[in-house]
Amino acid sequence: MVVLGIDPGYAIVGCGTVNYERGKLSLVDMRAITTPPKMPFEKRLESIYNDLCDLIEKTKPDAMAVEELFFYHNQTTGIYVAQARGVILLAAAKYGIEPFEYTPMQVKQAVVGYGNAEKNQVMEMTRRLLNLRETPKPDDVADALAISICHCHSASVPAARRAVLKESGRR
Repeated sequence: MVVLGIDPGYAIVGCGTVNYERGKLSLVDMRAITTPPKMPFEKRLESIYNDLCDLIEKTKPDAMAVEELFFYHNQTTGIYVAQARGVILLAAAKYGIEPFEYTPMQVKQAVVGYGNAEKNQVMEMTRRLLNLRETPKPDDVADALAISICHCHSASVPAARRAVLKESGRR
């Protein structure tokens, strides 16, 4: 199973594609889709969409895992990220790829085994699980890879157990 993980944003979209076969993870692709700050917002969305479509055509993922959005302090920024997330989901729909959503806590639980893990712990475990020499940069790319890993681990759970986990909010 090939999974494209996405850490949504509009300045930087983290993308991490992994292959999960027979319980083993391997890196397929990792990159950041970036847009210049002075570019008109609608052009930034178009650029994200086009670059993501190119990535999907190259890696041919079976599933897309996207981090759910949470609005902490700046709701305006959250609205822009939500719009970028919309074009990300549109790209998935265009290629018939089912998107799955995970909270940061679910990603931490799946990668580290602890839902309140620190960011550096998640990044280090992502590096180890994918047998990488260094932690991917920027952080958005490492986050996207962790989201992919989360889906690989979640998708390998039998359907009945997945339903119980979903009801409990742990997917």
